[in-house]
Amino acid sequence: MIEQFQNYNRINNLFRKTDSILLGISGGIDSIVMFHLFRLSGLKIGIAHCNFSLRGDESDKDEEFVRNLADNYNVSYYTKRFSTEAFALNEGISIQMAARDLRYEWFEEIRNTNNYQYIAIAHNADDQIETFFINLIRGTGIKGLVGIRNKTEHIVRPLLFATRKDIVDFAGKNNFLYREDSSNSSLKYIRNKVRHEIIPAIEQLNPSFRKTMMENIQRIKETEQIYNQVIENKYELVVSQKDQSVLLKIDELKKLDPVETYLHEFLKPYGFSVTQIQNIVSSFDNTAGKQFFSATHRILKDRTNLIVDEITVLTNQVFYINDDCTGLHYPINLTIKKEEINSTYSILKETTIGQFDFDKLVFPLTLRKWQKGDYFMPLGMKNLKKVSDFFIDQKLSLAEKENTWIIESGNKIVWIIGYRTDERFKITATTSKILKIQL
Repeated sequence: MIEQFQNYNRINNLFRKTDSILLGISGGIDSIVMFHLFRLSGLKIGIAHCNFSLRGDESDKDEEFVRNLADNYNVSYYTKRFSTEAFALNEGISIQMAARDLRYEWFEEIRNTNNYQYIAIAHNADDQIETFFINLIRGTGIKGLVGIRNKTEHIVRPLLFATRKDIVDFAGKNNFLYREDSSNSSLKYIRNKVRHEIIPAIEQLNPSFRKTMMENIQRIKETEQIYNQVIENKYELVVSQKDQSVLLKIDELKKLDPVETYLHEFLKPYGFSVTQIQNIVSSFDNTAGKQFFSATHRILKDRTNLIVDEITVLTNQVFYINDDCTGLHYPINLTIKKEEINSTYSILKETTIGQFDFDKLVFPLTLRKWQKGDYFMPLGMKNLKKVSDFFIDQKLSLAEKENTWIIESGNKIVWIIGYRTDERFKITATTSKILKIQL
């Protein structure tokens, strides 16, 4: 096993013998075997352990176990406790994704501040096969079928050559102590369903299935290399840069088949969905001016090009609404109307409509993105509240926060568009004229 480990590293050029490697150690069997393989190979290492605070006393005992491991072998040790559930809720993501994001961000921080060249993660060949099936079930392209890569920037995965059986056998022969994670047996996680139900069922049809799958994945990886080369060649014909914008030539796109696949690859860095790609292709012969938005970018179709701009570039600016304005089409679509009202007027309660006492407003109104430090008085309340705290209460994702606009009057927030109006500008019994703004 040690020789296989060293050969895999050398053949795949994961790191040099002189490099310092930060090991992500959970205390489970995979990471413990990885630790001992590095140790027995005489490599320079440090240990980082994340306590995600998800399994109570069990998590704390994992942390203690890894700390003792580092002490016993006199290895540099780093540990951190995370409020994973709160982070997941605030960001609008799953617990698993939250733990992944927290872990990699912290590992990279340690790597930078302590002069480690690489971070090692203990994924093995079985993880690779499971990831293939998870991606296949959820829907994926050729990149997803390749699964876990053994090296991405500063992350290395030096155990991808070994199956889980190889790891268990090596740990048993050497009497290595490790911690069992009780969640690994829970079938509420898709990975565990694949691991404990789907793969064993397939192995009944092909006892050498794991070996076969690793060979399949290697062939897919080689196919992906050819695929990427073709995409890159076509990219050079279609895509150009102008100032801060990326331009895609519509006439050249029309020559490609299948055009949706090519366009998906060209636009992958910008976060557009499959459905949006289909709609963009359908717009090729339409009148110029159509816009498409992802969480981070906008595509504007003009006569000859698709023009891609970063939303932060577009919207770090302020827009003004005068008292005679009847609507906006950019940066968002608003219909604006002044109305005389009486005591029988009925206030609409839809979040896409804001209704305000016209005489309380100071023109021009300001339309801008929200900023840290913003305050407002939510309708129905008597005290100011941080907009950031309001977002937490609403459980908005990061993308939703970034795409939120506000309207101001005289430096006071009138409306967090689509969410809540401000108490200070509400319609009262004395209101005679209103400004109605509809998103």
